[in-house]
Amino acid sequence: MKGWSKAGVYAALIVISLLFLFPVLWVVLSSFKNNTELYAWPPQIFPRQFTLDNYAAAFNKGNFGVYFLNSAIVTISSTLLLLFINSMAGFALAKYRFRGATIILIGFISTLMIPLEVIMIPIFSIISMLGLYNSLLGIIIPPAATPTGVFLIRQYLLSVPDELLEAARMDGASEWKIYRSIVLPIAKPILAVLTIFSFMWRWDDFLWPLIVISDPGKYTIQLALSNFIGEYNVDWSSLLAMSVITMIPILIVFLIFQKQLVKGIVTTGMKG
Repeated sequence: MKGWSKAGVYAALIVISLLFLFPVLWVVLSSFKNNTELYAWPPQIFPRQFTLDNYAAAFNKGNFGVYFLNSAIVTISSTLLLLFINSMAGFALAKYRFRGATIILIGFISTLMIPLEVIMIPIFSIISMLGLYNSLLGIIIPPAATPTGVFLIRQYLLSVPDELLEAARMDGASEWKIYRSIVLPIAKPILAVLTIFSFMWRWDDFLWPLIVISDPGKYTIQLALSNFIGEYNVDWSSLLAMSVITMIPILIVFLIFQKQLVKGIVTTGMKG
């Protein structure tokens, strides 16, 4: 009975997984259909004849190589900057004792309750005053420090023994060397979590680039996808093809960091 019960749980999990994956599978398979099959009724899951014409048409209609490069620059730069700043802030709040540390932490956490729409106008005003409007830096810099990242890293580093850091100081290690040689290697799991989250946030971001960027040559991939939506019709064939391509970078990043992701989420929840 125990074996049957276990098999039933696995079967239920497989069915639930297929239900969640079905929309993604539908998009991927539909991107290989021609227009006749795409609009056929009743709809068919698998294309009768696989074709790459949708992908070729999408690249011919728009300069997607430039859009992909812009998105890659924004996403990678923002993620690296976020990891660097958040890890230093989290380390400071976890391991340094100074007046006002608790107030700073509470201030960071309280910003999580503020919707982005509330602070969007002030951020845009600052970006404009700094001359970063209509530039990729205007997208990269604002999310460089996130309260979520600082809090997660701080919680993770609370379990690192203070004696380990004191021993390094007694051996003559500088604070920068402690951060680089001890803190960063220990924090790999939580940094992997933030890498995946930041990559997804920046790669899929549409609203902020739409506000900051006005030059079509500096569009990110999400802004480029919106070009397929016209006033009276939607170019579904090209839109589906490019949507599939936009999934690939996130999937690759997730596959690279998936083990660290699970470890980071589990261990972070155990720290306090």
